[in-house]
Amino acid sequence: MNDNRLYAIGEVARRTGLSVSAIRFYSDEGIVAPAEVTAAGHRLYDVHAIARLEFVGTLRELDAGLDDIRRLLDGRVTLSDLATAHLLRLDDQARRIRSRRAVLRTIARQHTEAEQVILMHKLAGMSDDERDRLMDDFWNEISEGLDVSPDFLGIMRNGPLVLPDEPSTEQLEAWIELANLVQDAHFRREVKEALRDTFSTPGAAIMTSAEMVGVFERGGAILTRAHEAQRAGAPADSPLGREIAGLYAAHLGELTETPDSVEFRAKLATDVLAIEQMYLESREEAATSTDPFTRYQSLVAIIDGTAEEAAEFKPFAWLSAALSAFTSSKDS
Repeated sequence: MNDNRLYAIGEVARRTGLSVSAIRFYSDEGIVAPAEVTAAGHRLYDVHAIARLEFVGTLRELDAGLDDIRRLLDGRVTLSDLATAHLLRLDDQARRIRSRRAVLRTIARQHTEAEQVILMHKLAGMSDDERDRLMDDFWNEISEGLDVSPDFLGIMRNGPLVLPDEPSTEQLEAWIELANLVQDAHFRREVKEALRDTFSTPGAAIMTSAEMVGVFERGGAILTRAHEAQRAGAPADSPLGREIAGLYAAHLGELTETPDSVEFRAKLATDVLAIEQMYLESREEAATSTDPFTRYQSLVAIIDGTAEEAAEFKPFAWLSAALSAFTSSKDS
């Protein structure tokens, strides 16, 4: 393209892919002025104006607004600033689209009544503070009168319920269902009665004490280390396997007041596999359970992402093998 030549608007349109009317519009708006206007009123453009028009056309295809483009071309903002601001707007639009999709999918699946649509839309758009208040109210009601330690109650609740910054449609759908459930008086009553029945049995106070919470947490931490070692590809008979097997034997030995021995570790190796079977069975039962609190837990697991983590949690066979490989404290 000749740097000194001037091009008529029709040729500029062919070169840039913009329509003649669009080029005139950008000229009238003061965004890309022609290099020259003939006595007959024809607009002529040089190569710099054509390059500017191509740049403007690209920005418009990226949905940049005219005011933003004008500020960029005037040097009042940088291209990076413009891209960052526009990306934030797009992210916000994407969140709204996911929210609407979740509401529409829920409506279609549940054959929702018209008056429930407004409620679902509000639930999907709740802020973190609004979700916290809703869940606090739910837990305050269902835990009233339960003879359990605050620490155990914290485990049951699993901390504040937080949607990811970019939740999936499945997570939004789970939140809509959960938010509907925890506001339902019948559901609250069912959960409260189920928890009361569970924790009014003999020995429940001991199993839900702060001391037992500490025991559960220490055991869970050891299983998590075994899981991480297994995922990292560490052999069960490696030094790391020796360390974790020793920690697990010491933990269970302290809990059951059993000294470490070949027989004890052999029993633990078998017990760990039995725990795995119970773990898998509990996950299968949770998927089809009609128990109200089980449904609550399943929805929370989807929302906070622990459902996916639970599906991948497979430390049991590795830990069993480590216990079998190092059969006494002398080996560890």
